Amino acid sequence: MPDTTVGARRQARGNDGWAFPDLVVEAWGDLACFTRPELKSERVSYQLMTPSAANGLLQAIFWKPQFQYVVRRIEVLRPVQWHLIRRNEVRSVTSLAGVKAMAKDRAQRYDVEADRDQRSTMALTDVWYRIHAQVVVDRAAKAGGNGFPPASEEKYREQLRRRVERGACFSQPFFGCREFTASFGPAGSGEKALRGRCVGEGTGLSGVAPEGWTEELGLMLHSIEYPAGGGERYRWFRAQVVNGALDVPREPLPQEAVAMPQGPWRADGAEV
Repeated sequence: MPDTTVGARRQARGNDGWAFPDLVVEAWGDLACFTRPELKSERVSYQLMTPSAANGLLQAIFWKPQFQYVVRRIEVLRPVQWHLIRRNEVRSVTSLAGVKAMAKDRAQRYDVEADRDQRSTMALTDVWYRIHAQVVVDRAAKAGGNGFPPASEEKYREQLRRRVERGACFSQPFFGCREFTASFGPAGSGEKALRGRCVGEGTGLSGVAPEGWTEELGLMLHSIEYPAGGGERYRWFRAQVVNGALDVPREPLPQEAVAMPQGPWRADGAEV
C-alpha cells in the first residue's frame, strides 16, 4: 500500500516532488544521430536527443555505481536541421563466437572489402540541447557499510557540477554515434561557445528555442534495464515536444503496452 503521507510531502516540495532543483547541463555539436528503432539499416534520427542518449552523455562526464541519473526534460535550443551522410560500413555483426574462432584458427580471415556496404544516415546538424536531470542514490549506498560512509545526493550533485564547470569527463561525450562528438558546459555556456564559433564560420546564431514547435514523435526509448538473469530490457514512452521541450515521464510505459519486433540489428542480420 503506498504511503500517502510521503506522497503528500513530495507534492508539497514542488518541482514534482524532488528535493533539489534540477541539474542543468548544456551540450552542443556539429552532428547528431539518435536513431529511430524502426529504421536501423538506413538510419534516420529522431528530431531531438533521446533521454537514453542524454543519460549516456551525463555518465560520460561523471558516473559512479552508487547512483543513477533521471533525465526529466530536454530543451532544444536550435532549430531542427537535417544532414544526409553516406558512409562505408559492413553488413555483418561480429559475434563473440566468430572472434574466438578466428583466434584459434590463424588461417581464418575477415575480408572487410567483401563485407563492405554503403549506408545512409539522416542525421541532425548544428545541435544544441539543455538537459535537466536529477541524481538518485541507491539505497545500499545511502546506508553505507563495508568500510564506506553513507552516500548522499548532495555529494554526487556537487561532483557533477564541478566537472561540468571544468569541462572534465571520463570519456568523450557524443551524440548517438561516437564520431559525433559533443561539447558541454553549465547553463548559459553554449551560447557563448557557439557565438564565437559561428562568428569564425560566418554563419548566424539562433540562440533560442524554436518557437511554437509542438509535435508528437511516437514511441521513444526511455531507458534500458539489465535484469539479474542477464540480457537487456528496453522501456519506452510516448514522446511529445511542446514549445521546443521534451518532458520525460518518471515511469515508462508498461512492458505489455509496447510490442516491438524481434529480430537482428540490421536488415540481413549475418554474423561473422
